Amino acid sequence: MTRIWKAYFQASLVLRVTIALVMGVVVGLVGGETVAVWLAPLGDLLLRLLTFLIVPIVLFTLMVGVNQSREGSAGRVGGKVLVYYLVSSALAITVGLTVATLFNPGSGMTLNEDASFSVPDNPGVVDTLLNIVPNNIIGAFSELNMLGIIFTALVFGIALLKMRQSQRQHAMGERLYEVLEALNEVTLKVMSGVLHYVPIGVFAIVAETVSQQGLETLLSLGDMVVVLYIALGIHLLIYCGIMRLFGVKLRTFFREARTPMATAFATQSSSGTLPLTINAAHRLGIPKSIYGFSLPLGATLNMDGAAIRIAISAVFAANVIGAPLDFISMVQIVLIGTLVSVGTAGVPGAGIIMIATVFAQVGLPIETVALLTAIDALVGMGCTALNVTGDLVGTSVIARSEGEQLSETPVEEAPTAVKG
Repeated sequence: MTRIWKAYFQASLVLRVTIALVMGVVVGLVGGETVAVWLAPLGDLLLRLLTFLIVPIVLFTLMVGVNQSREGSAGRVGGKVLVYYLVSSALAITVGLTVATLFNPGSGMTLNEDASFSVPDNPGVVDTLLNIVPNNIIGAFSELNMLGIIFTALVFGIALLKMRQSQRQHAMGERLYEVLEALNEVTLKVMSGVLHYVPIGVFAIVAETVSQQGLETLLSLGDMVVVLYIALGIHLLIYCGIMRLFGVKLRTFFREARTPMATAFATQSSSGTLPLTINAAHRLGIPKSIYGFSLPLGATLNMDGAAIRIAISAVFAANVIGAPLDFISMVQIVLIGTLVSVGTAGVPGAGIIMIATVFAQVGLPIETVALLTAIDALVGMGCTALNVTGDLVGTSVIARSEGEQLSETPVEEAPTAVKG
């Protein structure tokens, strides 16, 4: 038994997660729901551990990152991040519409008149923007209001930077900065331990998902699932082209991106995967001043996979009712879908909310959303993996645009006691 555990801890994290994914699929298909019930707590534990790390990771990383940034660079980097995420989301919807128009998922299907779906409340863009400023810091932390946490970290980080630049408060600011650096390192040490548990949790989550969904669900709406994954693959190739354009070596990038991608695929949580995405950015040698801002914001706002899902779902719904989308409707979907992807940030079931909102705006039947909920987990896995990949791609590209070089070999420090 000792040898087995020793081999487990010495193996690459990527290898362990890959094996866990395969074993999860096999056990889910063979064992059925009985096995899934026994394994469910192991998956829940992983989600709890990753969620447990989100607040300290974002808070300390961003505050330290602001204080490590070069003078005048913070605003420039922030502008680049927002522009990239906006353009990337619009491009993703365009890719989804193009692929769906070519393959026409849903053609020949008919809408069940008994199908119904209750649309969750959509807070809208204005309310989301107002929620950036929390009226209670503790509440923002307890509710995992990512935009509120980011705002808090930025405000206090900038205030600390001003203290360190002040002659009167310089000594006090430096002492506080040293404490924050120590807290950041402690958090990363904890994360290095959590990483060892990731393969076990991934195995349990995949087994539970496969046992609950089964092959029947996949086959019944198979064309929709296949078309969506084709679009996700095309958008991933676009990522590769963008990275090559900015001089990011693909082998170096995917060496570190594989683990957060696989974990996001299993957990269907961009925010939950954030500790692993930050770990990957660190190992790539990206400055904390860049990834400390871009990755937490991306986990909340940048949803390229969800944007593709909106586009393909819209074409699917139009085909089901026998009314293919015209060019004007497609333009509306691109514009509305891009804005809605920001307006529903941080809301549980955000993917379904986005789809329902866009359907209502362009006149598609909300009832078709009930059909799509049957494959929610299957499509959500791929979409979340692309969401996380897009965050890391944007961070790498922005780092290169700032003149940074990505490390050819993994940067091994406190957060990376686990081999990746």
